[in-house]
Amino acid sequence: MSIKNISSFTIIYIFLVTVANAQPLVPALLIFGDSVVDVGNNNNLQTILKANFPPYGRDFIKHKPTGRFCNGKLASDYTAAFPTNNAAENLGFTSYPTAYLSKQANGKHLLIGANFASGSLGYYDTTAKIYETIPLSKQVELYKEYQKKLTTLVGQSNATTIINGSIHFLSSGSSDFVQNYYINPLLYEKYTPLQFIDILLQSYTKFVQELYNLGARKIGVTTLPPLGCVPAVITIFGEDSNECVEKFNKVAVSFNKKLNSTSQKLQTKLSGLNLVVLDIYQPLHDLVRRPTDYGFFESRKAWCGTGLVETSILCNAESVGTCRNASEYVFWDGFHPTHAANKILSDDLLTAGLSLIS
Repeated sequence: MSIKNISSFTIIYIFLVTVANAQPLVPALLIFGDSVVDVGNNNNLQTILKANFPPYGRDFIKHKPTGRFCNGKLASDYTAAFPTNNAAENLGFTSYPTAYLSKQANGKHLLIGANFASGSLGYYDTTAKIYETIPLSKQVELYKEYQKKLTTLVGQSNATTIINGSIHFLSSGSSDFVQNYYINPLLYEKYTPLQFIDILLQSYTKFVQELYNLGARKIGVTTLPPLGCVPAVITIFGEDSNECVEKFNKVAVSFNKKLNSTSQKLQTKLSGLNLVVLDIYQPLHDLVRRPTDYGFFESRKAWCGTGLVETSILCNAESVGTCRNASEYVFWDGFHPTHAANKILSDDLLTAGLSLIS
């Protein structure tokens, strides 16, 4: 049966039956990528791109910042765990995979997976180097270290079973364009956007092959979002327009098409691999274009500060928000969605990634 033909009732039923038996849908969740899924690894780096201070985290558990670039939960948080009773919305874990560089990343905490993500990295390793964050190549090395720790905890056979059955989730690519290519003449004067896309997908291919060689058999990768609709992009590149910057969206669409075809080739080449491309472009584009249809008030401006560009250190305790209720906004800061928007995006991710659970 095609995933598209499975009803939402069936999806919820599967989740409820599994949760009722107190079993997560997969052994563990391993998360790689950028600030969209970073839960605090950047806290431990010598980088200015952090989110471990107010107002970040004001709507998260205990209303404290954790390093998430959001006011509350990330889409991957909603997807992973249910510390409340939203069991039908997620993979059934009772807590979140911890940031691998945090003090909590040890012992039993590693049994449900780990998060290796780092804000402001990309498929292009130089993007991370510019911002002193963790490139994907380094995240792979940390993952190898994680596997050794897991083997010590449960033995080689059990560790292999956990790795083979776990979901490996990847979000990357946005920073390559917004924070590197379009502001870096060394790149945009040397490569056309399509040439740069090919370079990025070479890195993506290498990354997937490395995960596969390390035992990963279930991999979900997100598409690029509508980059031209991000508040900071409109402010910086929009030439005094309040409309989405179409050249950025066109690049995202081109990248996503090639990501799909590249992923299909990898799945054919690598035996036993289940590689699923998870579309976040269209769901976020819909939120931006028709915010009131989803219960939002504002999709052009973010909540933090002026709502035009503030992110990371510019979005701080002195940056008075544009309103009290961040849940009325699609974007929390100049680049990242609010937890309310992430909740909607997570629903789409779960539906699209259902084949990774089976």
